[in-house]
Amino acid sequence: MAKLEKFADIVLRACERKGGMAAVEALLPNTLSSSEIAQYSDAQLLSAMSKRVFQSGFVWRVVDNKWPAYEKAFFDFEPQKVLMLSPEQIQQRASDATLIRHQKKTQAIVDNAYMVQSLAAKHGSFAEFIAHWPTEDIIGLWQSLKKQGTRLGGNTGAYFLRSIGKDTFILSNDVQGYLKAKNVVDAGFSSQTGLKQTQAAFNTWQQESGLTLAKISRIISLGVGDNYL
Repeated sequence: MAKLEKFADIVLRACERKGGMAAVEALLPNTLSSSEIAQYSDAQLLSAMSKRVFQSGFVWRVVDNKWPAYEKAFFDFEPQKVLMLSPEQIQQRASDATLIRHQKKTQAIVDNAYMVQSLAAKHGSFAEFIAHWPTEDIIGLWQSLKKQGTRLGGNTGAYFLRSIGKDTFILSNDVQGYLKAKNVVDAGFSSQTGLKQTQAAFNTWQQESGLTLAKISRIISLGVGDNYL
């Protein structure tokens, strides 16, 4: 691995591309505190998670437009009610024209409701489980969601966390490209080695800059490539 670039230099490059610090700051994501995240209901989190699963590989706008129908079809995503659906009812929803016809993603709602309920039983609520996971090991939370849930691998889990305000970096194409070009990571991003190298780099930049992982991730993307956020 190469020596990390100073984060101040990464910020400078983003400012040069975007027209100054004010322009960069306007593009940075916000995060919530642990206490704020802990206020979410399990239903709210299951809804947000399910939406990200459907948005993966699909037009996000279409999913957004259909989401009120999903809230109605899945009892506002109350986990206990979702888990009462019969296989026939799940199949009916997977073929409903007012929703999105996708059997595996529809089944993922039920599978993830089980995960939410299981973790809530252990931690008081699913929100508490997420809220108090340390950001210096955010990849551990990614891996836990992937292992215990369904269709939460890749960037889906990270985008879910970002959507609810949990501090996380995103391995977008631009961020991956930067980390590879600068030899920060010398392994695949789906490997344990690659993820640990990435986490270590972001932890160093966070200590240096005092910024959130989310802001660091966005600033890197603004300074390189096509600016996929």
